Amino acid sequence: MNLGVLENHPIVAVVVIDDADWAMALAEALCAGGIRCAEVTLRTSAALDAVASMRQIADFSVGVGTVLTANDVDRAADVGAEFVVSPGWDDRVVDRAREKGLTVLPGVATASEVMCAMRAGLDVVKFFPADALGGLPTIHSLAGPFPGVGFVPSGGVSNENCAEYLAHPNVPAVSGSWMAPRGLIASGDFPEIQRLSARAVTAAGAL
Repeated sequence: MNLGVLENHPIVAVVVIDDADWAMALAEALCAGGIRCAEVTLRTSAALDAVASMRQIADFSVGVGTVLTANDVDRAADVGAEFVVSPGWDDRVVDRAREKGLTVLPGVATASEVMCAMRAGLDVVKFFPADALGGLPTIHSLAGPFPGVGFVPSGGVSNENCAEYLAHPNVPAVSGSWMAPRGLIASGDFPEIQRLSARAVTAAGAL
């Protein structure tokens, strides 16, 4: 599987940040807890500035999520994002990301969308929303006809199920916000984010 910059990052923190001034402290808290990869979602006006700040942390991979258009890809590339994540499949997003040399993780929910990804030369996709789509049993079913595809579940992933997901040979990584919820970021409670990150890393290696 070609994970690109997501290689060696079994947990991707999904971040919704309202104030870019918190970005460096957030990245440092995640790192201290053992998580060295974050997807900053384009759900706030602070997202791109936060990515630019996080890029200054050594050995920390940061990308942009909730990428919906080719223009979003351009904006992500302009601030130094290493990868982009989309909630669904869009040819224009995938094509532009590849033009920009970015790892792209498009969302899929069906076998047809997996086939679109394969036709585009991708072998790792985001499985979203994982919990609502049936979780691990659905991934297991999709892995039957698509044994060479990696699925990164997002949506409903937690300490309770992340190890089980990661134990599946077709799940190279999981993503979620449970270790860095928006409220804790907004309140500046980075010691708690560090603690939750460490718990997530421990839980991920439990099986």
